Amino acid sequence: MAKSETFRARKERWMNRYHARVSTLSRPVTGFVSQPEPRTIGSFARGRQLTSGNFLFAGYLVQSELDSIWDLPIPAARFEEELHGFTWLDDLAALDNAKARNCAQAWTLDWIKRFGPGKGIGWTADLTGRRLIRWINHALIILNGLDNKGSAAFFASLAQQTHFLSKRWRVTQPGLPKFEALCGMIYAGLALEGMERHVVPAIKALGRECREQVSSEGGVSTRNPEELLEVFTLLNWTAAALSEAGKTPHTDHLEAIERIAPTLRALRHNDGGLARFHGGGRGLEGRLDHALANSGVRPHASQGLSMGYARLHGGRASVIIDAAAPPRGWVSRDGHASTLAFEMTEGRRPLVVNCGSGVSFGETWRRAGRATASHSTLGIDGYSSSRLGAKGTISERDQLLLTDTPSNVRYRLNSSPAGMGFHAGHDGYVKTHGLTHIRQLDLRFDGRELSGEDTLAIVEEADKRQFDVAMTQNGLQGIPFTLRFHLHPDVDAEVDLGGTAVSLALKSGEIWVFRYHGKAELSLDPSVYLEKTRLKPRATKQIVLSCRAMDYATRVNWTFAMAQESPTGIRDLERDVPYLDD
Repeated sequence: MAKSETFRARKERWMNRYHARVSTLSRPVTGFVSQPEPRTIGSFARGRQLTSGNFLFAGYLVQSELDSIWDLPIPAARFEEELHGFTWLDDLAALDNAKARNCAQAWTLDWIKRFGPGKGIGWTADLTGRRLIRWINHALIILNGLDNKGSAAFFASLAQQTHFLSKRWRVTQPGLPKFEALCGMIYAGLALEGMERHVVPAIKALGRECREQVSSEGGVSTRNPEELLEVFTLLNWTAAALSEAGKTPHTDHLEAIERIAPTLRALRHNDGGLARFHGGGRGLEGRLDHALANSGVRPHASQGLSMGYARLHGGRASVIIDAAAPPRGWVSRDGHASTLAFEMTEGRRPLVVNCGSGVSFGETWRRAGRATASHSTLGIDGYSSSRLGAKGTISERDQLLLTDTPSNVRYRLNSSPAGMGFHAGHDGYVKTHGLTHIRQLDLRFDGRELSGEDTLAIVEEADKRQFDVAMTQNGLQGIPFTLRFHLHPDVDAEVDLGGTAVSLALKSGEIWVFRYHGKAELSLDPSVYLEKTRLKPRATKQIVLSCRAMDYATRVNWTFAMAQESPTGIRDLERDVPYLDD
């Protein structure tokens, strides 16, 4: 399988380079149909970092005083991919001073000179689509003061990349990569003279992709909330560009936007960030709210699950739970063993979190972040609710896929004047131990208490034999399992009440207390918080309840409750200051 995968990857690279070189023969465009309207939003702080020689991509920081961004040493393939995607143009445009404009112009022209003939890893359909959107968005910055030779090279490259997309978008992986390719082709077709012929086929293809890849409940197959936001943002941008050009987006395109908006609202914590599951992060500050506002889709109450997640809310608190089976097959390449894990936010302050994706910190951290132990849920010691199995076969960049995932995840949501409740179970440990994990969560109507009950139990008579085998293997000492509650780094935690509780202080001044009931040992252990915008994992803590399943049913109860002295209404005015790293 490894040999066929390598051959396939090599063939794909060869075909990409072939079409990139052939595309140099395409007729160059001479200008824009209309003045491009910038839609992408960058970071002023990151723009300042770039112009001062600090290049932070994919979690790697390279400090350099070299004139060109293309002379940087490459620490990882993902670092290089981010360079060729040109999203950093958004950051330079956000800074918008003379130095930033000079860098944007010089680095773009240098890319054309070095990689225009079809060289480098940037010639894939998704990276080309991403790059085209940025070049068109920020064309005024790139072309400002440019001589005729430079302008001609810029427009020739735009034509080349558009022609390349028209030939290679079909072989791009479904999902976000294909959305980037098609939206880039529509952008180019609308903006560039002589490229109108690409618009109608791309509109039809994008509509078909929306119909096939955006589920009826407004989700994507990876179940990655941040990826869903990326798709939603692309669809918004493209719909707006088509409307401004006097063209009507495909019906399936508009319906996908209508489906995605309520799903993203359900996956949004009260602090404005996305729930961090299956490789996704919180999203750039303000981007989710901006995308929802631009979509024009009005909020409405959602019922049931949203992309497989349940949401409880009350007062200032929000709780989001992974309540469905993980992604399967090639879309699980970034999937996590997070079934029935939850995150909790109080106002602007995250309280309980998952560790997050370690993809920016190397393969060891990436694998660790995918394990059940890196999530706020129950895990049997030495096992995850899903396992990492075979290699993916779509490209050599694919990593281990999820196997032995829970096949039966059942849930029930209820609400009453007392609050909102969630009850669910999964069979991820039935094959190995004969045990089903059952979790019940209840959030009080005022958001001041979250109570939980976790049970490991035999559900089917046939499961008893597997449990007995596991017990025998453990010398009849029980099945060791742990309940983990990972805390956000800003939470100040201390063991209290003689080791029977944990006191949690938020930056807002609120005090929460964790307590439990059942045969368990409480400890406050080190943990990590993984963010792709950081240079290294942030140290934090986790509440751990260590237990043993000795019988056909073992139950542990616990609560997170706001201390009585905490006020009902609070003005949380302290701002988080962004910085490069700790």
